[in-house]
Amino acid sequence: MSLFRKLFGKKSDQSEDQIPNQERGKYMPEIKLPADERFTINFKANGGKFLYCETMDEVKDSFNSILDENQWHDENVFIIDDRLSELFKDFNLNSTKTISESSYFLSTCEYLVSDDGSLLISSNQIAEKKLRELPDHFIIYATTSQFVENIGEGLKGIKAKSKLAIPTNITTIKHFKTADDKDFLTYGSSSKNLYLLLLEDL
Repeated sequence: MSLFRKLFGKKSDQSEDQIPNQERGKYMPEIKLPADERFTINFKANGGKFLYCETMDEVKDSFNSILDENQWHDENVFIIDDRLSELFKDFNLNSTKTISESSYFLSTCEYLVSDDGSLLISSNQIAEKKLRELPDHFIIYATTSQFVENIGEGLKGIKAKSKLAIPTNITTIKHFKTADDKDFLTYGSSSKNLYLLLLEDL
């Protein structure tokens, strides 16, 4: 993945992709950033918290740090996907199927949409619940193979994966709460305090 290779990999000679647009000829087309880089920029601009992990051990360390930061170790967690309970079984999570008793929601997503930094989800993750019904705090586990350019590409991917039945309740999570979300524009919205645990799998 280009962004992550830049951050964590070895340096290489400057390529055309690294030449600023203003130094190129005025009739040359704008350089389109890779999908992973665009997602990261847009996701952070939306207010999401991004944790990139190269191994499953790093995912678990980051997950533990989130629990420490929010003092959620002894709190109830809303989990629909039982595979996540197995994945994070070392933490002895107090999982529940009752939203009102939960401090946070642990889930996966269908795709990570680069064009707007949103997360595409469906009934596979949230059943038939509306976003506003779910806890205010989300921890989403995803992998780098889930990047898509846009929502249309994500919808095609969902259809291709769903041989028996296409999932319902397909929506995106795009607006995330930040420490500055105290103005009237956020009142009544379904914005969430969201952490993304992203595992490199390519």
